[in-house]
Amino acid sequence: MRVAGNEAAGADKASGRVFYPWEKKSGGGLRGGRGASQFAGMLTHTTRVNVRYAETDQMGFAYHANYLPWFEVGRTELMKAHGVPYRELEAAGYLLPVLEASLRYLRPARYDDDLEIHARIAERPGIRCRIDYEVRRGGELLATGHTLHCFIDRAGRPVRPPPGFVEKMRACFP
Repeated sequence: MRVAGNEAAGADKASGRVFYPWEKKSGGGLRGGRGASQFAGMLTHTTRVNVRYAETDQMGFAYHANYLPWFEVGRTELMKAHGVPYRELEAAGYLLPVLEASLRYLRPARYDDDLEIHARIAERPGIRCRIDYEVRRGGELLATGHTLHCFIDRAGRPVRPPPGFVEKMRACFP
């Protein structure tokens, strides 16, 4: 899968700011890297991927299992764009395994489609963190889903998130 820039479709006429269905148009502003935003207690990020031939099945559709790695790309880029790279969490001894994953397919993606992976954290995370996703081709919604994660230490025990993560989340979720 090729990961490209973080552009998005559609904009508010007054401000030129891009909004997606889950985003609120009042308050907040751009934060973090390209495609990252924080609106009224919510973190969002858009990442682009291109469907490779190896990711399709005999029908020419993107194989259903490939959506979860695309979610991972969206999740990783969301965290990085908001100043919490996974690499730094892991280096500090914190892991975030997936406890739950949900995926609803609405329309198929096909070979060479340029897809947008929209990731969002809508509630301030604590020990657990839920991330919601939309997969879009242009303005067309192809799939929705979420993953639920839990902070653990290297021994596999649930732990509180690191202080730096808590501070960043407090700033984003007043």
